[in-house]
Amino acid sequence: MPHTLTLREVAPLTHDTNRYVFGRPANFDFEPGQAAELAICRDGWRDAPRPFTFTSLPDDDQLEFVIKSYPEKDGVTEELADIEPGTVFELDGPFGAIEDKGAGVFLAAGAGVTPFIAILRNRARQGAVDGCHLIYSNTCAKDIILRHEWDQMDGLSVDHVLSDEQVDGLHHGEVDTAFLREHVSDTDQMFYICGPQAYVDAMRDGLQEIGVKTDKIVTEDGW
Repeated sequence: MPHTLTLREVAPLTHDTNRYVFGRPANFDFEPGQAAELAICRDGWRDAPRPFTFTSLPDDDQLEFVIKSYPEKDGVTEELADIEPGTVFELDGPFGAIEDKGAGVFLAAGAGVTPFIAILRNRARQGAVDGCHLIYSNTCAKDIILRHEWDQMDGLSVDHVLSDEQVDGLHHGEVDTAFLREHVSDTDQMFYICGPQAYVDAMRDGLQEIGVKTDKIVTEDGW
């Protein structure tokens, strides 16, 4: 059932990523990792809903989304970059294939980290982050979403990987089978993957190559 939301707040997180805060409809429930479709209630945009992941938690009194803009695509995310509080949206959901199935390794590329924001925040609130490992790929350090939060999350092991920049203390290059073999010691834990489809496919193949069974891999497939 669609819900009408009013945007309360927009705040930058990186040079191309913002945090969007909405009021929460009554009796609206979701699970960490799930998403919903958002459509701007404005001529030309009502029929252009796009899926975005909740980054707020199920017991919060507001809804939050972290959304990266892609100017080259000239679409909804670019329109959102200049949106103002007070704008009305329609939300339809929740849905999604990613859910918390236990501590494990979270493999994210760029904005693909968004389902893990709610999952790891929820675990942090419960004091259950121990055993969680975030391997987060980006182009440059300025692209890392919520870097301070990840680096300060008690119990979370973090590996930042940058493809186009060398920064002291961060990995340079790509996450491939060799990287996974070096940084994953337990292939029987849960593995979560989110990012562009080519990244998801490559990570799934790499995990299987190092001995991870299919039923231990959670991806966004099925959206």
